[in-house]
Amino acid sequence: MLDLPPLARFGDRLATGLLDVTSDPAALDSEGFWAVCADFEGRLTCARFADVRKEPGPAPAPAPGAWRGPAVGDWTSSLDRAAYTTAVRRIRAHIAAGEVYQANLCRVLTAPIGPGADVDALTALLARGNPAPYAGTIRLPEHGVEIATASPELFLRRDGRTVESGPIKGTGRTEADLLEKDYAENVMIVDLVRNDLGRVCATGTVSVPDLCVLEKHPGLVHLVSTVSGELRAGAGWPELLDAAFPPGSVTGAPKASALRIIEALETAPRGPYCGGIGWVDADRGTGELAVGIRTFWIDRAADAPAARLRFGTGAGITWGSDPEGEWRETELKASRLLAVASGAYEANVSGEALAT
Repeated sequence: MLDLPPLARFGDRLATGLLDVTSDPAALDSEGFWAVCADFEGRLTCARFADVRKEPGPAPAPAPGAWRGPAVGDWTSSLDRAAYTTAVRRIRAHIAAGEVYQANLCRVLTAPIGPGADVDALTALLARGNPAPYAGTIRLPEHGVEIATASPELFLRRDGRTVESGPIKGTGRTEADLLEKDYAENVMIVDLVRNDLGRVCATGTVSVPDLCVLEKHPGLVHLVSTVSGELRAGAGWPELLDAAFPPGSVTGAPKASALRIIEALETAPRGPYCGGIGWVDADRGTGELAVGIRTFWIDRAADAPAARLRFGTGAGITWGSDPEGEWRETELKASRLLAVASGAYEANVSGEALAT
């Protein structure tokens, strides 16, 4: 592994000079600038940095050889096509039994990678091949966190006492691909997020300023809604994360039932994928955490023969879901980003899926 210093990069902010690392969410209400990664399974890493400077534009182009991605054919999936479509049918059976209305079913793609891989160099490539509003890097190799995200989805934004979430549900290549079930799915998750924020916001302050707004992103479109509220007196980041985590858009409704079903059907931990990734400026009372989708992370487990690059992809399953259609949605979401990470984006301009 290269001896690379810790850093965090979000938008035009570059944070260096690591001061301390903690798993205590109360630190986010203390002082300083923090990079935050909350794994889907609940592990929280908060890293405080001494120096934060503005660096307009995308991350600088990586030096030659700074990123050497896996070969296109090296990716394997925690659920293959047959297993994934079978799992979709099982979720539909849970829906028919009245146990859940919607559940997000994910799979994790993995490929071996060289020991010198730098996630910040990958972030720079993603900024050019798949620009995203919540793109960023967290590089803390000594703490097992090496993440490059091109997330399009807002999990939590905080400005003083005002909080906001921007759940995405409904994905297609074009607006014409969106189905009635996509709109229904979005409304279900908006209701869930309203309930989550209602647990920590003052009564009567939770609202939905935007519902099912069409957003265009590289290679696809999404339906995006906005839910906002005012934190009740005495509530801070610990209470907010406790109420809202894990994000509703990547779990399902009701959340408790969806999480139970997810645990039974998925065969690999999600890790940073579908968690929360972003920054908090405790001095100014502001912060922005993205849902950890369109996200790569490096796993350097000591017992593995080589470092591994991981990437998650998934789809929301409702009664109206077609198993093959949901599999294709997971491929659509993955294809462009895997091509960028594998250095094959120019050869894949047609958008053909690369995931195996």
